[in-house]
Amino acid sequence: MFSLKILIVEDDSVSALLLQRALEKNRHEILSIADSGEKALEILAENHADMVMMDINLSGELDGIKTTEIINEIYGIPVVYLSASSDAETLNKVVGTNPSAYVIKPFNIRELNMVIELAIYKDRKEKELQKLNNELEEKVKQRTVELYNSNKELTKALEKEREINELKSRIVLNVSHGFKTPLTSILSSAQLMQIYAEKDHPFKAKITKHAFKIESSVRALNNLLTSVLFFGKADADKIEFKPKKMFVGAFVKEVLDTVNAGKENDVKIISELVNLPKVITSDSELMYQVFENLLSNGVKYSKDGQEVIFKLEYENSKLIGTISDQGIGIPQSEQSHLFDRFFRAKNVGIVEGSGLGLSIVKKCMDVLKGEITYESSANNGTTFRVEIPVK
Repeated sequence: MFSLKILIVEDDSVSALLLQRALEKNRHEILSIADSGEKALEILAENHADMVMMDINLSGELDGIKTTEIINEIYGIPVVYLSASSDAETLNKVVGTNPSAYVIKPFNIRELNMVIELAIYKDRKEKELQKLNNELEEKVKQRTVELYNSNKELTKALEKEREINELKSRIVLNVSHGFKTPLTSILSSAQLMQIYAEKDHPFKAKITKHAFKIESSVRALNNLLTSVLFFGKADADKIEFKPKKMFVGAFVKEVLDTVNAGKENDVKIISELVNLPKVITSDSELMYQVFENLLSNGVKYSKDGQEVIFKLEYENSKLIGTISDQGIGIPQSEQSHLFDRFFRAKNVGIVEGSGLGLSIVKKCMDVLKGEITYESSANNGTTFRVEIPVK
């Protein structure tokens, strides 16, 4: 049993003396005996006590309950009530002061010891809990401040990144547009050279050959710039879905003419058009990007003499396109990166390309709210299937 310094507050001197003896028998130190709440507060103002044994009815203006409220507020010392009353009204008043324990007179020493031990244990646990709560609140405050500061820094960084991205997009768009005009002039000049070479000229063959090279190079540069412009708009969130009526036959012809004009090998495109309506409503520019890139890739990565099958059909308000080739295919280990920007499979060899085509296709399909799937394996060709909702 641990020794405590106890203040007894009891206006009955006989009861106070009996309580003192009982406590001293258990090796507790009696700080003093006060017969009123006022006297008890005077003693506590000058001396430390580990516990107060408090009678409810006291002499003076302050009763035990009011005195306990003051002790709780100022000193935080555990208080054990002593009372001969156990009626409901008294107990309700006592409970409101959160006492450490309540002892009914007359008491026995064993019961008193047990109550004191429980009161001290309860007080210590409450103070430990309060300490933990205070530490937790302090940590929460510190963490809140840290999160606030981190959020400010993150906001600044995101704003800076947004500004940089906007600047990058403006530069990309301006530079790309700047290249477009001279490239168009070069392409026109190359085509004129080929027309002039059709007349009798000693260097007709060479002129035709070099004019064709110029035209092919310009078309490649133009396609690259178109891709860069596309992603410049994509990064600036300027790609919008703009549906309008379009003639399906004319659209398919335009795509095929463009792909065939850019072929640099002897690969044939076989078209299969099934149940197509004359007119549909969709974004023709986005759809053009999808089919032109898929067909160009099919042709580019096929060998001379092979065929690319282009099937286009209409079903359940969807335009369904299938592009199948017999070319080099895509290795299984690299297919997870298929739609990444600038990704090119390791087996492409010397075939030129920017690695942007399929990224453009995927972005366009997202804007069109369509679906794209594929099947491929190395040396066994590739099949892409797209489903695009149309009206």
